[in-house]
Amino acid sequence: MLGPSRNMSNSELSPTPTTMRQCVIDYITQLQNDIVSALEDASVPPCRFKRDTWSRSQGGGGISCTFASSADDATYEKAGVNISMIHGTLPPAAIKQMSSEHSSLDVNTMTALPFFAGGISLIVHPCNPNAPSAHANYRYFEVMDSTEEDAKVVGWWFGGITDLTPSYLFEEDAKEFHETLKAVCDAYGTALYPKFKQSCDDHFFIPHRKEYRGIGGIRFDDLNDEMNAILGSVDDEARPRTADDIFAFVRSLGDAFTPSYMGILNRRKSMPSDERMRRWQLLRRGRYVEFNLVCERGIKFGLAAPGVNVENVLMGMPETARWEYMSEMFEESDSAEGKVMEVLKCPKTWVREC
Repeated sequence: MLGPSRNMSNSELSPTPTTMRQCVIDYITQLQNDIVSALEDASVPPCRFKRDTWSRSQGGGGISCTFASSADDATYEKAGVNISMIHGTLPPAAIKQMSSEHSSLDVNTMTALPFFAGGISLIVHPCNPNAPSAHANYRYFEVMDSTEEDAKVVGWWFGGITDLTPSYLFEEDAKEFHETLKAVCDAYGTALYPKFKQSCDDHFFIPHRKEYRGIGGIRFDDLNDEMNAILGSVDDEARPRTADDIFAFVRSLGDAFTPSYMGILNRRKSMPSDERMRRWQLLRRGRYVEFNLVCERGIKFGLAAPGVNVENVLMGMPETARWEYMSEMFEESDSAEGKVMEVLKCPKTWVREC
């Protein structure tokens, strides 16, 4: 089954793949290794991630790299960098739904069609309350017109999201994180960052709490050569449109995770903290759990997918969390907890858009 043809010059992805599918597999495999190495190198005391290869009976599989520790001096309470490369058959109902969202998917919706999905998902929950949690996910999806050897791709798109979730607010960290993302986006089109930041803010809203999970980042979905709903009225401005160009954009974002987060982590991982700060961190981790289980569509979709690896779907959940009835911790607006709540109630613009 063939994807869009592609010739890549990147020496790290050799031998040269001939399909976008293989390009994605090669890239996320290398990116996983790079990020795990960076996380292991930053750990004090040293740590080694557990590596687990899994397979899916319906087709494909993945590699999970995870670490968890209950030690007080550990850098990470929980961290994971997972990749998946799965394939199988989409039922007619799923094809019909997708075709309503993608005009290029002009196929017989009464017939099941083969698909491929590949992506990388990562989460870092540090032990120190001063260090923010980080999350990212980048993915590629394609649908083929048949199971024949000469099958063609009839629908494809990329998606991605990355965000930062602090328990305590350091404005310089928030600015550094967003400035790194904006610089990547601006290299491919100045209209991208404002729209993708707004999409990320909207995505991480917790309706029943009337607050946001963290300080956001960027989010895009269904990005291909068609009109993109997130970009909306600015879609006709300069942006990557071909599969090759969008993949280059996604690679740039994936490569930016280490520079966007590791400096922040290294500054905060050994800062002094106390029991009050730990209590607040666990309350915020409770909000993280609420969002993931109540609001996150990706988790709901993943748990409903046939042959799913449940442990991978729930990897982003923190090891420990806390709930208090009518907690008073953020009632004082001039407290450190109150200050972070201000930006969780009303998202802030962290970098200038011009």
